[in-house]
Amino acid sequence: MSGRRDFLSMPAPENYVAGLGRGATGFTTRSDLGPAREGPSEEQMKEMLAKRAAQLGQAAPSAYGAVDKKDEDEDDDRFQDPDNEVGLFSSGMNYDREDDEADRIYQEVDEKMDKRRRARREAREKKEREEYERNNPKIQQQFADLKRALGSVSEEEWAALPEVGDMTGKTKRAREARMNNRFYAVPDSVIAGSAQAGQLETSISADSGDGTMTNFASIGAAQQSALQVRLDSAASNNAGTQTSVSGTSTTVDPRGYITALEKSQAMGGEAPVEDINRARVLLESAVKTNLQNGPGHVALCRLEELAGKIHTAKKVIARGCELCPHSIVCWIENIRINREQVHNAKIIAANAIKLNPKSIKLWLAAIELEQTVAGRKKVTRQGLDHNPQSVELWKTLINDTEDLENVRLLFAKATETVRLSEELWISYARVSEPENAQQILNAARKAIPTSWAVWIQACRLQEQLGKTELTDRVMERAVKALVKEDAMLKREDWITQAEICEDEGAVLTCSAIIKATLSWKLDEDDERRDVWLQDSKNSIARGKYATARAVLAHCIRVFPTSKTVWHAAADLEKRHGTTEDLLNVLERAVNSCPKSESLWLMYAREAYQFGEVDRARTVLARSFQQLPGNENLYTKAVDFEVDSGRYQEARGFLAMARQSAATDRIFMKSAVLERQLGDLDAALDLTNQAIQTWPGSWKLHAIKGQLYETMSKLKEAQEAYSIGTRAAPKAIHLFLLLSRIQERQGAVVKARSTLDRARQQNPKNPVLLCEAVRLERRAGNVPAAQQLMAVALQECPNSGLLWSEKIMHLEVRTQRKPRALEAIKKVENDPQLFVTVARIFWSERRLEKADTWFTKAILLDADYGDGWVWYYKFLEQHGTEEKKSEVLSKILMAEPKHGEIWQSVAKDPKNAGKGLEDVLKMAVEKAE
Repeated sequence: MSGRRDFLSMPAPENYVAGLGRGATGFTTRSDLGPAREGPSEEQMKEMLAKRAAQLGQAAPSAYGAVDKKDEDEDDDRFQDPDNEVGLFSSGMNYDREDDEADRIYQEVDEKMDKRRRARREAREKKEREEYERNNPKIQQQFADLKRALGSVSEEEWAALPEVGDMTGKTKRAREARMNNRFYAVPDSVIAGSAQAGQLETSISADSGDGTMTNFASIGAAQQSALQVRLDSAASNNAGTQTSVSGTSTTVDPRGYITALEKSQAMGGEAPVEDINRARVLLESAVKTNLQNGPGHVALCRLEELAGKIHTAKKVIARGCELCPHSIVCWIENIRINREQVHNAKIIAANAIKLNPKSIKLWLAAIELEQTVAGRKKVTRQGLDHNPQSVELWKTLINDTEDLENVRLLFAKATETVRLSEELWISYARVSEPENAQQILNAARKAIPTSWAVWIQACRLQEQLGKTELTDRVMERAVKALVKEDAMLKREDWITQAEICEDEGAVLTCSAIIKATLSWKLDEDDERRDVWLQDSKNSIARGKYATARAVLAHCIRVFPTSKTVWHAAADLEKRHGTTEDLLNVLERAVNSCPKSESLWLMYAREAYQFGEVDRARTVLARSFQQLPGNENLYTKAVDFEVDSGRYQEARGFLAMARQSAATDRIFMKSAVLERQLGDLDAALDLTNQAIQTWPGSWKLHAIKGQLYETMSKLKEAQEAYSIGTRAAPKAIHLFLLLSRIQERQGAVVKARSTLDRARQQNPKNPVLLCEAVRLERRAGNVPAAQQLMAVALQECPNSGLLWSEKIMHLEVRTQRKPRALEAIKKVENDPQLFVTVARIFWSERRLEKADTWFTKAILLDADYGDGWVWYYKFLEQHGTEEKKSEVLSKILMAEPKHGEIWQSVAKDPKNAGKGLEDVLKMAVEKAE
């Protein structure tokens, strides 16, 4: 082994200076004690460096001992302190009024530029943020559907979940196991000793021994006794519920437990004695540390009161009042705890007021101790002598006065004394005569020029006097005055005040406030219309319909030709107004926007629904003058005449439409009307004429085929559908009609071929895939249907139609719920799937769950008619009459148009002219 020393234990080289190579010489750290050590001097450094250079055969370095270079100028202006400015900035910053005004102007310009496109910028940022969150979802969002699905897991499924295995350090444990499984040769002595050590005695001595031996007999007897006690205790408590945790038994009375808990909560509960003692020690220490701490005395008093020691609590708070004579909280607490003895409480209140005559709280507490009105007035007047500016004392005195004339006199004195109290001025005006009230409000306005509440009260006064034309003028003056005083409220606060006036019945004042202040801080180039529409929506959400009506009225005055605003106003009146108000709004709307087709149609429809048929016809006649040749207006007029039973007039409208506005829709409407009236030949003739002009209209081919089916000419119908599929290969309904008529004729192979051709023309279409599955299922070929369903779900995994078909018709009853859970994970929001889940719960007699899922379906898509059909069928069996009528009214408002069952009933020519309620009931009977 080498005799060379370790590097760290070797002595340092001669002339070694730690840190010399990196320039860290002569330093002292924080760990050094005593005065700082001096580093080597310059001469010593020169000598050491020269000696080392001589040993290495090199020239001496120039860092020490070389000729000193001329130091660069350290006083260059470039290295001046930036805070010590010279030259141009040596005079400092003289900030005057002009600089302040310039800063303010620049700030206003910046705010205006920022506000100009704020809405669009915020919308863009919101869209970008949502896009980012959608592309980069958080972990909790990724598992949101799984967490939501856990709510439907039953207790049996929870119990069937396997235990999670510990995979941490699996490789390490396997290696340790292999190491432990190794065997080594052991000496015979070790084996013999182990054999002897494993021998056990069959008898145990009952002697306790000298303390060095363990008495196993005593331990066993004690354990047996303890176990017997626990078993006896558990067996004796049969009335309760036994719960064994860590060898203990807890008995809970299920009937008395809740009662005791409610009583404890109602009484505030009783603190444990240990907690009270601990808190007492802490509070006593705090009070002794600071004798003038009033809240500390109050806390200790309440602690003693909580502990039931009322006498001690009174002594504690009395001492607190002595030590803290100017602590209001101590005196208030002392009065409260002695309130049962009114005489003592009055004495305490008198002493407190004598020491603190300016405390309003003490005066109010003393007033509350008085039993008679005269006594209250006496104490109140004494309080006002010491505190004439107290609004609370004036209000107390006025409230205790019954005579109206005396109340007015007190108000006059109060407003003269406290001239800056809005509440006193407004209350004074309310109890005065209208003529005097106007003078009072004028005086209040002069006393408090920045008060907006006074102006609102003045506006309400004009409304009470019936001078409705002055309300707007008063609010206009209010805005000018408040702007001059720089006391103008924000626009949102004015809307809040308008809603308060609406709640109190001052509708005209509410409208005046909105009209005068809604444009505040909004420039003409801002998106005012969108802002005001949002304001109206917010007011409607809060139930303030008069305010929303006033907002929309102002918006209409500014944007009289905006169809969006008129639609919002009409919708408000339709939902929360009267019929006459709705028709009046629509009349103004069509006069302001005569070229708006939607407004004319809405006007005519609402007039017809409210029974004003002549008015609806007049509206349509006027609309024809403004929009000649509009097919929607013609079709609406035809619908009105058909519903009224005036079929000849309907035919006349359609004939006019075919001459002035000839479209495939008009011809289709004409053919449908003739089919409804029974003239199939005329309907077929109209259809053929239309197909020659519009051969690509699949609806015309469908109507032609249906006419042949009605005539029992299935071969011609099949040919019509076949021609239609070639003319409009993207029309899946024609393929469906063709396959179904082929299936009815017994040609299942042809029907299957038709659907295959349709799927080639329209790949990944869930309707066609579902129809192919149903065709196999109706033919009795369930395995082929299941195979097709597997392919369909691979192509359209998010189709609620396919999942519903699979769950209800291709799964056994026990597997429907797991498949529904899997479907919900794939398809988050689909009304058809929600209805299927509701039907599953319905079949399991879980009625509340079923009702919840039916409600989800109709809220998600109110236009889905099958959801309403199944829900109403469910309510016919398990719902009340009130619930059924409520759902029926919602259906009439929603007017659904889609759904397989719903469309099969609503579009049946036999059901033409029937209302929504009749269609619903027939669809309920058809639903299976």
